[in-house]
Amino acid sequence: MRTALICHHESILAREGSPRWLASFSDLAGMIVLHERPQRLWQRVRREWRRVGWRLLDVAAFRLYYRLFLARDDDRKLQDLWRELQARFPPPPAELPILHTYSPNSPEAVEFLTRLAPDVVIASCKQILRPRVFSIARTGTFALHPGICPEYRNAHGCFWALAQGDLKRVGMTLLKIDAGIDTGPVYGYFTYPYDEVHDSHLVIQRRMMLENLDAIAEKLREIHAGRAQPIDTTGRRSAEWGQPWLTAYLRWKREAVRRARRHVPADVSHLGPEARPAEVVPS
Repeated sequence: MRTALICHHESILAREGSPRWLASFSDLAGMIVLHERPQRLWQRVRREWRRVGWRLLDVAAFRLYYRLFLARDDDRKLQDLWRELQARFPPPPAELPILHTYSPNSPEAVEFLTRLAPDVVIASCKQILRPRVFSIARTGTFALHPGICPEYRNAHGCFWALAQGDLKRVGMTLLKIDAGIDTGPVYGYFTYPYDEVHDSHLVIQRRMMLENLDAIAEKLREIHAGRAQPIDTTGRRSAEWGQPWLTAYLRWKREAVRRARRHVPADVSHLGPEARPAEVVPS
């Protein structure tokens, strides 16, 4: 199975860790590293304003709160995750072709992926891929979405499941990318016994991937071999969520502490009994 990766430069786990993982079970053909232009940030701000209006102040308050009170501890925990990945997987080939560009939809990105001719592309990026990009891979282009789809679409699905107290749907979705926002065929759900009291949503969603790398790799092999079928999501609620709010974060943490004091664990009845215990199928 020939693979390629699309990721952001600022994420060391995606930029340095994902190539190690992909090279461990596939023929990693190359990777695209995205360096976003400053105007992309303002595009996201305008989009969030259209979504929530003055709630954007709640979003900004969370960003400030995170920087002041959470970032240092998260940086330490994410460095621990990076060391785990380094110990687990060797570096990819030194001659691995890498394209640095501003967008996965740029002409040079299309030309680069076409030349690589991958069977599978893993897209770990915030930008929506155009059909001319996600249709290049023969088997398909896939996202490891931090949330359970279709209930928690968009980039902060884990956060909103936690904030909503929907602990049964705190997880990751392996889905095939189509023209929508996290609307493609779903091939797997994954979770782990997360610590909602002591970890932030960011650490939880990063560890969500680390704890399930073997299971995700096996599922990708099954998809490429034609042995996997999409999960039927017909009739389930579908929602696209925005940026985290400070009020929602503080409410989640308050409820998480109350659950811990009452010794009420997260509902894990949906966990499978097989050797891949983190694969889940929400009801």
